[in-house]
Amino acid sequence: MSNESSAIDIKTILQSDLLASVVVFLVALPLCMGIAIASGAPPAAGLITGIVGGLVVGFIAGAPLQVSGPAAGLSVIVWELIQTHGYGALGWIIAVAGAVQIVAGLIGFGRWFRAVSPAVIHGMLAGIGVLIFASQFHVMVDDAPRGSGLANLIAIPEAIMKGYTPAEDSVHFHAAMIGLFTLTILVSWRFIVPGKLKAVPGPLAAVVAATAVASYLDLELIRVDVPESMLDAIAVPPVADLMTLGWGVLGSGFALAFIASAETLLCASAVDKMHTGPRAKFDKELAAQGIGNMLCGFLGALPMTGVIVRSSANVEAGGKTRASAILHGGWLLLFVVALPFILRAIPTSVLAAVLVFTGYKLVNIAAVQGIAKLGRGEVAIYGATVVGIVAVDLLTGVVAGIGLSLARILYDMANLEITIEEAPDGAHHDLWLNGSATVVSLPKLAGALEELPSDIKLHVHLHDLDYIDHACLDLLMNWQKQCEAMGGEFMMDWDGLQARFGNRDLSPKSPKGVEAA
Repeated sequence: MSNESSAIDIKTILQSDLLASVVVFLVALPLCMGIAIASGAPPAAGLITGIVGGLVVGFIAGAPLQVSGPAAGLSVIVWELIQTHGYGALGWIIAVAGAVQIVAGLIGFGRWFRAVSPAVIHGMLAGIGVLIFASQFHVMVDDAPRGSGLANLIAIPEAIMKGYTPAEDSVHFHAAMIGLFTLTILVSWRFIVPGKLKAVPGPLAAVVAATAVASYLDLELIRVDVPESMLDAIAVPPVADLMTLGWGVLGSGFALAFIASAETLLCASAVDKMHTGPRAKFDKELAAQGIGNMLCGFLGALPMTGVIVRSSANVEAGGKTRASAILHGGWLLLFVVALPFILRAIPTSVLAAVLVFTGYKLVNIAAVQGIAKLGRGEVAIYGATVVGIVAVDLLTGVVAGIGLSLARILYDMANLEITIEEAPDGAHHDLWLNGSATVVSLPKLAGALEELPSDIKLHVHLHDLDYIDHACLDLLMNWQKQCEAMGGEFMMDWDGLQARFGNRDLSPKSPKGVEAA
């Protein structure tokens, strides 16, 4: 039986996963380098992360069809960490983030990361998209990004003037033309190529074509800097940097772990919807990402997440097992070891153009429209996350979004509508409760009851009540006793309430007034 299973696995690999792995490799190659440049790191650092994501995480991943590697979503926070602490300290921060992910996966926190509001997640991706677009727009014209997201946005007109104002031997003009050529291919690739050629990834086609044109015209452009040997690219983080950073490594590591985990598990959830194969095991995936990130930290590479662009390419290309993700890491390793001179011919403006297009796509208009259908509160959470990320920094934006989400929950918990009306015949009063009766809304309910005469005949209606907690139940029971002691009458459907909200004994101690309202 095991031989038969092995034969089936090998057949699946040869028929589906082998081709899918090549497609994923072709998508990953330019993105690994481009994301590294956007992060302020050497291109080789992104390639190492892609290799680890395939050859290590691919074997142990809890989401077998998800492909891991450097993510555009982390480039902003990595850039900030490098600017603040230096490149040497980045490795220790990534290693700490990996350790946090391992522990979180082992104790079952994987599913809890999925509890983050979709408005926060989509807002995070959109905010990151805006930052990537703004920063890489300057790199696309062979200029340096400014110091913040807002500064990059404000300086875009200046970059346009530099790039599209012809001047003799202007590096900015030549870089902008090559970048624009790259963007044109990326946008039009699916529409201009015949059927079978659509299998060639647009980013790869754009990079190859733009690099060929730049080489043919012998343009003086900034090009990718890749060492002759990948061993030279491995940079074990110095212990001195750890000592200098001190306890700061923990805070940065926790922040990086949270954001990387949220992006990974969002990706895993999305990939599950794309295929009918094995479902993702989120805790296992989280621990696998942690192992990969610890290894990347000690190798001086970039942090990794599950990446939706590569993962969707894997599923669309027919990947059936984890073999496609593993093999893509092997192709990356083989390419960078055997053909590094090809990578050194690629202009950085070309990779920046790929990321400008990637940043644009991260601002998912369809996702915004979906969030808008859920109400203005979700739109406010989305907007606060985006504005916080762009105006301040990534962590501030995410914390603002989560804070608003919690405030929304508290509002819903406190949102109890109380209506008191006298019956048409004047025989009694009706008390209608609508919303959630919780400890947060208890003062409001207590205030409404205290305003009523103690000898009132009161019918309490709970048909529109979403939830009631023990504190409010206790208040109603005590008020019933007080009302009946003063000669009043209190009627509420205790049995119906018990049927709706659990098996607790909700029957009042007093035998009087136990009637259906």
